[in-house]
Amino acid sequence: MNFLMMTIQVAFRVLARNPLRAGLTMLGIIIGVGAVVAMVSLGQGATASVQSQIASLGTNVLIVIPGATTVSGVRSGLGGMSTLTVGDARDIEKKIDGVTAVTYVTRAVLQVVHENKNWSTVVLGANETFSEIRDWPVAEGTFFTQSDEDNGAKVAVLGKTAADNLFERGEEIIGAQIRIKNVPLRVIGLLASKGQTLTGQDQDDTVVIPFSTAERKVLGTKFLGTAGVILVATAKREQAATVVPEIKDLLRARHRLQPAEEDDFTIRTMEDIAKTLAGASRTMMLMLLSIASISLIVGGIGIMNILLVSVTERTHEIGIRMAVGAKRRHILLQFLVEAVILSTAGGLVGVLAGILGARLATTIAGWPIIVSPQAVAIAFLFSVGVGVFFGLYPANKASRLNPIDALRYE
Repeated sequence: MNFLMMTIQVAFRVLARNPLRAGLTMLGIIIGVGAVVAMVSLGQGATASVQSQIASLGTNVLIVIPGATTVSGVRSGLGGMSTLTVGDARDIEKKIDGVTAVTYVTRAVLQVVHENKNWSTVVLGANETFSEIRDWPVAEGTFFTQSDEDNGAKVAVLGKTAADNLFERGEEIIGAQIRIKNVPLRVIGLLASKGQTLTGQDQDDTVVIPFSTAERKVLGTKFLGTAGVILVATAKREQAATVVPEIKDLLRARHRLQPAEEDDFTIRTMEDIAKTLAGASRTMMLMLLSIASISLIVGGIGIMNILLVSVTERTHEIGIRMAVGAKRRHILLQFLVEAVILSTAGGLVGVLAGILGARLATTIAGWPIIVSPQAVAIAFLFSVGVGVFFGLYPANKASRLNPIDALRYE
């Protein structure tokens, strides 16, 4: 133990002779470890963000969208033609066990006007269960009712972003009038802030109106009762996947599709979307980690190069130590300790740099981060391992020097 402590002290003294060279030698390790810690922190933060946004959409919600269709030999892509109807939605709610609520939605981007202000936003036509299925409460006022839907009432519920851009701060919103395509609508509610979607779209930048009002008075449609999207809610999260085959059979029967014909609709669950996004996030993180690992290897090569230079510079010193009784293992240990000190110090600084870099990214770009203790420990231990691996060759070379040749070296 005394010999090991003495070896460490000597290693620190040797490295202190040229602090600039030691610092530059550690730079590759610092960058590599910092990059690994930052990438993993950002990756895990992004995964958590995806999960929270999936939860905001409703983990027990299915999305039914129009699929590819072929009409008179002309093939239309996914969503290229409206193949869903209000009747489809109502049949799903009535005939599929486990379904608790269904909403049907039509959508358009339109200019909304309030007095001397106007704002281009997403206008959604939906039924009264939209707020419940989307788990989107009303912060002020109320959501429209079945009576509003039945009567085609000229009412609207605003998202926070749309309201902020149409009204002055402190201005009374509930009861105010807005106009869409010159149709006056009375604001009866203000939705709670929902944040961004998985694709970065602002969910609060929206105006929701009754479906019947949308298709008959505001948005228009070629065929009454045509829905752009159907959202289906189940009682439990586990039921979402189990009702998919039943919904598929029901819609195929309603659309009179032959067994050889493809579905003209697509059913997606939140779990499917989450897995797709998580897979893309994981692939990107692994790619970035591979790049960061290259920095660690480059840092290890830098340590090996500097130690080889150090062996050459200290050849005479090594000869003297061997002449007074130092054994090969003592010389080997000396250079290995120096390599481990360089890699350990670089790893510690890299960990701090990675955490600070991740937090800086959060501050500047608003990216979520989760600093993983496991990732920090693995990155640090890997950096130490790199130091040992790349320090072994110069240490072994130093220990195999011939004492007589070493003493003669100038």
